[in-house]
Amino acid sequence: MTETREKFYARCEEIHDLQEIQQLLEWDQQVIMPRKGAEQRANQQAALAALAHRRLTDPAFGELVRAVETGVAGDEVLAADLREARRAHDRAVKIPEALVAERAKACALAQVAWEEAKAQDDFASFEPHVAKVLDLTRRVAEAVGTENRYDALLDEYEPGMTEAELKVLFSDLRDRLVRLMDKILGAPRKPSQDVLKRHYPEAGQEAFGIRVARDMGYDFDAGRLDRSVHPFTSGTFGDVRITTRYDERYLNTALFGTLHEAGHALYEQGLDPARYRHPAGAYASLGVHESQSRFWENLLGRSGPFWRHYLPVLQGHFPGVLDDVTVDAFCAAVNVCQPSFIRVEADEVTYNLHIILRFELESALVSGALGTKDLPAAWNEKMKAFLGITPPSNQVGVLQDIHWSAGLFGYFPTYALGNLYAAQFMEVLRRDLPDLDERLSEGELLPVRSWLAENVHRQGRTYLPQDLCRRITGRPLSADASMAYLGTKFAEVYGF
Repeated sequence: MTETREKFYARCEEIHDLQEIQQLLEWDQQVIMPRKGAEQRANQQAALAALAHRRLTDPAFGELVRAVETGVAGDEVLAADLREARRAHDRAVKIPEALVAERAKACALAQVAWEEAKAQDDFASFEPHVAKVLDLTRRVAEAVGTENRYDALLDEYEPGMTEAELKVLFSDLRDRLVRLMDKILGAPRKPSQDVLKRHYPEAGQEAFGIRVARDMGYDFDAGRLDRSVHPFTSGTFGDVRITTRYDERYLNTALFGTLHEAGHALYEQGLDPARYRHPAGAYASLGVHESQSRFWENLLGRSGPFWRHYLPVLQGHFPGVLDDVTVDAFCAAVNVCQPSFIRVEADEVTYNLHIILRFELESALVSGALGTKDLPAAWNEKMKAFLGITPPSNQVGVLQDIHWSAGLFGYFPTYALGNLYAAQFMEVLRRDLPDLDERLSEGELLPVRSWLAENVHRQGRTYLPQDLCRRITGRPLSADASMAYLGTKFAEVYGF
């Protein structure tokens, strides 16, 4: 049995390594690949995707899983690894290798087409690409064979969650957010973002981002910070790379983008070093992953205690620019709530409305109720209904996100789930670290990182996300903690 387990884990590690190579190619494509390399990269991605799929679906791997399952009693870690290996194997064997390769190539080409279409505000040139990716993604969902096609896609990102559960959760969340937004918009106090729109040279923004990421515990010997059109995090454990983007006339773009991606990176760097290449050694889900980025970006990064320490540091990076700004004024500025077009720059109240909009649209796309040619109009209609505004162009509307070009249908809901997980986790963190605000005011971020590492990061996928949430917080995921946090915070900012 020991030899069989060793063979099982060796195969798991090989599959993980192939998937890491795919991530490196994707990072390279979005950060430094020459423009003319698109076709070559698409072929490379198709070849790698087919190879990884072949290794995962190999009957010999299935036999290894079955053989090891006979000795699983009493070993929680092994049981979790087998559960995840079985889940991945059983899913993969249902999907033809040719379809995997074709979809990988289509996604690689579509991402390049998206970048060009976004730059030129030209949805028509992108539409054939997203239509092809959608068709191939539907075929994947049909091959998986769940009763609901969207469930087959969602399960890849948030295991155990269903479209029906999301509709109930998001309907409740949407209604409560709209009521809160109405209160805020009618409040007597009107904080301004003007201080964030002064001139902030890129070099100073980068230096400040690196400083805070280091303080958070991000290991630059196991990672790096670069630029990309759409910020993202790539890699695991000893090679976790983050990207951001800069706007010298709007501080929030890189400020919170870097905090957000560093939060993701801490999760990957915090995985159990003995298990990160094993099936249940990876992150629990993308919703839990998002909870880590939103935790640092919002629950900490937009708080008064955080800025009592870091505003003087920020002022030092921009001599004379922020000398007249108090901590209270700066905190009010970074917590302004107003409907806006861009998801990644949305405030905490309106952000989830952006996500629910995308969930409803992609749900309709996957079911066939909405066609890709009708996406811009449908997008604009929902923006008007949810946020009361209509995008002036597709560039700040339906073309703003890379996700659908990458085939990530079912991914968007995890952003909102991450906000909900984060708020529940924060309640427990505050109980365990009652002097949290004092520590933040002194710039002590490592105790937070240690708590997250112990309770979230090192657990990997030993527990499914909802089970992990119950173990940490004592209750299932809901919107209650998030709405309590938002209501208290924005009542203080806006004076209602």
